Amino acid sequence: MNSALKEVLDLLDLEQIELDIFRGRSPEERIQRVFGGQVAAQALVAAGRTVASDRMVHSLHAYFIRPGDPAIPIVYNVERIRDGRSFTTRRVVAVQHGKAIFTMSVSFHIQEEGVSHQAVTMPQVPDPETVPTFQERMFNVVGDDPAWRDWLARPRPVDARYVNALTWEAQKDPSLISAKNHVWFRYDADLPDDPLLHVVLAAYASDFTLVDTVLLAHGLAWGASNVKGASLDHAMWFHRPFRVDDWLLYAQESPWSGGARGLARGEMFTPSGELAVSVVQECMIRVSEDVMKS
Repeated sequence: MNSALKEVLDLLDLEQIELDIFRGRSPEERIQRVFGGQVAAQALVAAGRTVASDRMVHSLHAYFIRPGDPAIPIVYNVERIRDGRSFTTRRVVAVQHGKAIFTMSVSFHIQEEGVSHQAVTMPQVPDPETVPTFQERMFNVVGDDPAWRDWLARPRPVDARYVNALTWEAQKDPSLISAKNHVWFRYDADLPDDPLLHVVLAAYASDFTLVDTVLLAHGLAWGASNVKGASLDHAMWFHRPFRVDDWLLYAQESPWSGGARGLARGEMFTPSGELAVSVVQECMIRVSEDVMKS
């Protein structure tokens, strides 16, 4: 297990400071704001710790309200909305500086038998082992640029392999612009058989590339263009058990953008083609006028 994944697992080990009140921290790196996937994952951990172990997450709906401050802890307040015979509902509010920065509603469900169908099929893409790593792709884009060297050398908790173009590649070559973004990902370690942990880590990874999918549709890229972006809301539905220490294909698309907002949706498939997770996110995208005219 590399140091980056160990750090993520440590971040998810929340401190309980009172009944239904938990405290989480951020990585000790200098970033301007807390990564949205981290807040969502920690909120999901907080909710899960108040629910019986026989009930698994089946959906969450979240809003990113204010940027998180990585310099101070985040307090997660869990409200027990309902404990029914089959379903359990929780509401989580993440607080910093006395103000809510994030809210999430989470629903849990006991395991039941029922009708079953899957109307979508996994896209035909190369096997993950044949796709270059993110670091290899980025090195081809930036070369040995000292400004990128340290960033690319850092270990990452998630092994992400982009089947389509990176946003930086599409910015340089407009023929690569696309509203679709297919990414294989996995956590490269043997993880415990805790279903909640795998759900939480899927939530953490789900926020990495959805905004990128909107940027990819316009040939925009982080850092290289005067682009500002942020997640606004996030919804996930968990359809079947899965493991994040095995490959998942995250098939994403952006059906719309406008009014400084963009919509992206994604589906996570197991290697055998089973639909495991559905995701929808709206994000803020602001581009300066000089970039829009260029």
